[in-house]
Amino acid sequence: MFGIDSPELLVIVIVALVVIGPKELPGLLRTWGRWMAQMRGMAAEFRGHVDEMVRQSELDDVKKQLEGPSGGLDLKSLDPTAQIKQHIQEGMAEGEKAFTEAKSSFDNPLAEPESAPQIAAEPAAETVPSEPAAAQSAAAVSETPQIEEKPTKAAAE
Repeated sequence: MFGIDSPELLVIVIVALVVIGPKELPGLLRTWGRWMAQMRGMAAEFRGHVDEMVRQSELDDVKKQLEGPSGGLDLKSLDPTAQIKQHIQEGMAEGEKAFTEAKSSFDNPLAEPESAPQIAAEPAAETVPSEPAAAQSAAAVSETPQIEEKPTKAAAE
């Protein structure tokens, strides 16, 4: 306990018994036990407060590291609600743009839609093939072998 061995403790008990007496000794031991319990309770409470202060100071250090300009995490950029709001606003802007375009085309029924086929202003001039090209096509036709049809045996009988 406090560096007191069993022979020394025995001497203390004998002196207390002689000085205090056997009648008062149990009451004194009860009182001494209550004081010890109170001291242990106060020591535990003190230790708890010290541990809480240490945890708080460690949390403050971590918080300073995270919020400091030296880097760490930017907690505001990790906010998912801000990203969701941004996407919703972009979608609403696109929807409003499409709505105004549809409304303007609905308001003017004579306007041609963008998907209408485009008609050329001038008709395309037909090209007349030149003679060498015509000769080549005629030669290609004459080079193809002509297949004669033979009557089949069943048709001949």
